[in-house]
Amino acid sequence: MTQKLFTKNFTLLILGQATSLFGNFILKLALSMYVLDVTGSATIFAGILSIATIPTILLSPFGGILSDRSNRRNIMVVLDTLSGISVLCAVLLLSGRNDLTVISVLLVILSVLGAFETPNVQACIPTMLTGDNITKGNAVVNQVASLSYLVAPMLGSILYSVFGLKPVMYASIVCFFITALFECFIKLSYEHLTNNQNVFSMINQDITSSVRFIFREQPDIVKMLLLASISRFFVMGITIVGLPYIVRTILGLNAKFYGAAESSLAIATILGSIAAGLLTGKLKTGKLSLLLASLGVFIIPAGIAFLLPINAIAVYVVNVISFCGMQIIVSIFSIFAVSLIQQKTPNHLIGKVMAYTSTITLCIQPIGQIVYGFLFDGFSGTIYYVLIPTGMIVCAIGLLTTGFFRDMEKEQ
Repeated sequence: MTQKLFTKNFTLLILGQATSLFGNFILKLALSMYVLDVTGSATIFAGILSIATIPTILLSPFGGILSDRSNRRNIMVVLDTLSGISVLCAVLLLSGRNDLTVISVLLVILSVLGAFETPNVQACIPTMLTGDNITKGNAVVNQVASLSYLVAPMLGSILYSVFGLKPVMYASIVCFFITALFECFIKLSYEHLTNNQNVFSMINQDITSSVRFIFREQPDIVKMLLLASISRFFVMGITIVGLPYIVRTILGLNAKFYGAAESSLAIATILGSIAAGLLTGKLKTGKLSLLLASLGVFIIPAGIAFLLPINAIAVYVVNVISFCGMQIIVSIFSIFAVSLIQQKTPNHLIGKVMAYTSTITLCIQPIGQIVYGFLFDGFSGTIYYVLIPTGMIVCAIGLLTTGFFRDMEKEQ
């Protein structure tokens, strides 16, 4: 009998993710606008955000350990409740004189809670679903995140402009508490692990066993993590750094064009998630190498456009189409990659493995942004020297993985 996708547990998880992500997005947008209004400095807020990401990177592996040793439903309820309480405390502490300090501390706290939340949610999906539904479930979660990212900035900016910072923070508090309420009704099987070790011995044992599993028992997982990270390295470096630089600096177009490009990327992410769900069961693992190679194919036209005798608007259109194509492909590839990792990982290790996935991705993305920041600055007059070689490199990487994905398909 085929298991349906939207079981009671999965539906509650999705509803909770929708409210939680929406609350997070409107909160961070309002905080960023407030800091910019108060200080007039994007550098200050960028510094605050950079510091706030450090706990997520450092604590994600411990979040995975907690997920594998505790009741995952209870973890989600507690974390979202604590998120709501943290924002409520921050609202009450804001006084005008200490605002930057309170906002900085709040972002760090939310980062710490996020380090435990992300691997736990990812570990819940293969617990709730089986077979191809795991891929479809990951696609749905990705769609919800993309829709929240698309809608929240618009509504958040309206709420902030009309009502100010505190009402937006109260709205996010309500979102976190509603999420916790949804999660209270999720029912997950939980096997309590008896353990007489002290905390440090337990952590050492869990890390050792998960690392042994990844590197010795399932080395394919390491390769999948590397490929997913490499794709993120190139795509995030080009889109996050390159897109605004190309639109605003190289082409000299106004903020409306950049806003339209960002909205297009958000829609492309949603389309990629939908495509991943539709391709489940149809796109064989052995064909993922072609998917990865096609990522490079979409990058190349963006560079070629700068060599053609066309105006800035035409170059802009070609680049937006290319970047959207990249976003669709990387969304599909990431969903299939994560799903394959989840299917290969036993339940008692899934939290830790998902935590490693999040940590590696978080570490790789900033590196890609820094590298491409230097490249775009260094080749500002010849952008095609950055885009075309990048596309060729990604194509080559994709084609070189053909044997790896074919072998993985045979194992399945």
